[in-house]
Amino acid sequence: MIRRPPRSTPLYSSAASDVYKRQLLAGVLQLAIAPRSVAQLKVGDPLPPLREYALEGTLPSNLAGRVVVLDFWASWCAPCKASFPALGALEREWSPMGLTVLGVSVDEKKAAYEGFIRKYSPPFATVRDAEHRLVKRVQAPKMPTTYVVDRRGVVRYVHEGYHGETSDKLLREQVQGLLAEKAD
Repeated sequence: MIRRPPRSTPLYSSAASDVYKRQLLAGVLQLAIAPRSVAQLKVGDPLPPLREYALEGTLPSNLAGRVVVLDFWASWCAPCKASFPALGALEREWSPMGLTVLGVSVDEKKAAYEGFIRKYSPPFATVRDAEHRLVKRVQAPKMPTTYVVDRRGVVRYVHEGYHGETSDKLLREQVQGLLAEKAD
């Protein structure tokens, strides 16, 4: 913790002031070199091959040529719970047009994952990244983080967190736009 010298101490003449300056400089340097909370998997990057990450559960059989909404979530995450109805609506409405929603749980305990799935019964595929191999690869900055992937397998949008209707509207617009694009 940085402690400012008392106001009665002249700012540039005391030893306390020098300590304060050193602490302040150290704090600024830490901020400058600290890793950013930004997703490693970025817009323009190809989606990594999901089958290489030992995910528990059944992956959709073929994602090639489909728009994919890849959502990282956890059972303890309130915004994740709130996002599931919107993700389910996307899957129900646009799956026949080429959309696949895939939820990836980062729950460490299988029972927590299974209990969440039983309670919320999502209409989309879910898997568990028990070893955290995929989430470490993509470096999802928060829960939930949602990647929107085009038909070519390229990340086009990244959503950090879930913000209710604002997130729902934006996600719908993005998915609808990608579904309208032709596959290469």
